[in-house]
Amino acid sequence: MTAASSLPAIRRVGAVTLLARDLLGLSAFYMNLLGLTRTQETSGEVVLEAHGTPLLRLKAAPELPAPTASRPGLYHTAFLLPTRADLGRWLAHAARAGLRIGSGDHLVSEAFYLSDPEGNGIEVYADRPAADWTWEDGQVRMDTVAVDAAAVLAEAGLAAGALENPDFPAYAGAPAGTRVGHVHLKVGSAAQAARFYGALLGMDVVADLGSAAFLSWDRYHHHLGLNEWHTAGQGRPQTPAAGLGGVELYAPDLALVRERLQGQPDVQDGGDHLRLRDPWGNVVTVFQG
Repeated sequence: MTAASSLPAIRRVGAVTLLARDLLGLSAFYMNLLGLTRTQETSGEVVLEAHGTPLLRLKAAPELPAPTASRPGLYHTAFLLPTRADLGRWLAHAARAGLRIGSGDHLVSEAFYLSDPEGNGIEVYADRPAADWTWEDGQVRMDTVAVDAAAVLAEAGLAAGALENPDFPAYAGAPAGTRVGHVHLKVGSAAQAARFYGALLGMDVVADLGSAAFLSWDRYHHHLGLNEWHTAGQGRPQTPAAGLGGVELYAPDLALVRERLQGQPDVQDGGDHLRLRDPWGNVVTVFQG
């Protein structure tokens, strides 16, 4: 798998849209989990943000069935915290809440994993300094080994035993700078998806695992993950389901993206945004910003 970003016109990931079977329940879950603020609330949509930055758009879809594991769509939304100490404070909050979470030290980052009540995957992570990442022939070295959770807590000045103290301070909420660092999608073919996103959005494949590919702009470890672990061979779903409604990206020059997407199928030009669907129906909307 290869991709060439001769025209790297996009710089960051924006909000993720989820189609929610229980809008109020799901919004309350994310507010409690991450300390987000609810804004722009209507009867059918809630926007959740951190210090003015929208991270999630939840749209009411009570009539939709839950997505099956073999359906292409969202693998997880990855919320990036500014520092390892911030991650330690969040980990203490999650532990006190009794959440069941997994973890992975990916060498470039330390991450914790769980699912929301409707089965949407979540990653909460902090990056290691980019100077400590290892690159070779355009590929970044990543792995999955055990996270030293005690060290992450210690970075925040916390000890595991302190969590049992009733005077332990409440979580102060998402710190300034919290954002969606990357999104990981389920696709029918990781190789095909890597070619699609590389060609249309100017992304580089920075890690190729065969059944999964990780793509980015500007030598980040990844803005987009693509895997076929549960969805190999699947095509575009023929009926709607809850779960992923779309992913937002922001480009400093939308005209460059428009030029790149000109003549491509499944692209809609909304003037101030461009919307495309990948071969598995995942929706990506690119805005100026």
